[in-house]
Amino acid sequence: MLNVFFTVDVEIWCGGWTNIDTKFPQAFQQYVYGRTQRGEYGLRYKLQQLRDHGLHGVFFVEPLFATRFGTEPLAEIIGLIQEYGQEVQLHMHPEWVDESTYPLLPTRLRKRPFMSDFSLEDQTTLIAEGIKLIADAGGGNVNAFRAGSFGFNLNTLVALATNNITFDSSYNASYFGLGSGLASGKILLEPFFSNGVTEFPMTVFDDGTRSLRHTQLGAISSREMEGLMWKSLKQKRKTFVILSHNFELMNRRRDQADDVVINRFKTLCYFLDKNRDVFRTAGFKDMNPELVTNQPEPLTSPFWKTGLRMIEQLSRRRYE
Repeated sequence: MLNVFFTVDVEIWCGGWTNIDTKFPQAFQQYVYGRTQRGEYGLRYKLQQLRDHGLHGVFFVEPLFATRFGTEPLAEIIGLIQEYGQEVQLHMHPEWVDESTYPLLPTRLRKRPFMSDFSLEDQTTLIAEGIKLIADAGGGNVNAFRAGSFGFNLNTLVALATNNITFDSSYNASYFGLGSGLASGKILLEPFFSNGVTEFPMTVFDDGTRSLRHTQLGAISSREMEGLMWKSLKQKRKTFVILSHNFELMNRRRDQADDVVINRFKTLCYFLDKNRDVFRTAGFKDMNPELVTNQPEPLTSPFWKTGLRMIEQLSRRRYE
């Protein structure tokens, strides 16, 4: 049995940092609900598909925007996730720190995009604030975290442990994982314990282009995703961590649906439902991880699948 973590980073952006108070109401509707002339393809659509197939998802919710716009929109997001019986965890984009209507840190700083840009003390403070915001919005206690854009370091894990968060899923070998300070640059692919926290790395693979790619719904094809899961099962790996976003079924302008990614999502849900005897969609609540001492080599996917995906990605341009 392979534990598959279907993780969704839930966040709101206003297309820049100017006039955000004016832009926020529309941005909220676009990013959360994804309304189009054909219907909704945002967060609720994802939740409905997961429920229809009896699957579990982990929704890492970014709460710092609420320090600017209040708890009500954050509570709306959390309430929607809970309505469909899915798991709420903590996500954090510290770009919101200098946009807050009240000081989050002792010293007001310039805009910094990554948690790793902050000191241990400041990260500890920000994570505590995020936990409180989630709880105040009705999300209860969280026990897992993911840093925005995977920008974390060893201090992040220490700050999480100080705040009694026991799981992290910020390590991504195709982004900042190798520079995070964990394991001296060694590629980490399976759960491991560090600084009081159990890390669940993003699943990455070599797609034949001599570079690593993470398993994101909008970035790889269904052929690649399914092939990698079967290979992980055959190799008796412990976990397979997939990334998505609340807005990922939309085009870049967030004004119409992206049928390519929608089909990937529906195919994935069908695949996991059909093969639930060997693939279990898992979460971090009540999780007892199986840690590994010897990390495996990255998964590989044949280049012909990469080529077909590139053609598929080009076809998405008609939705831009």
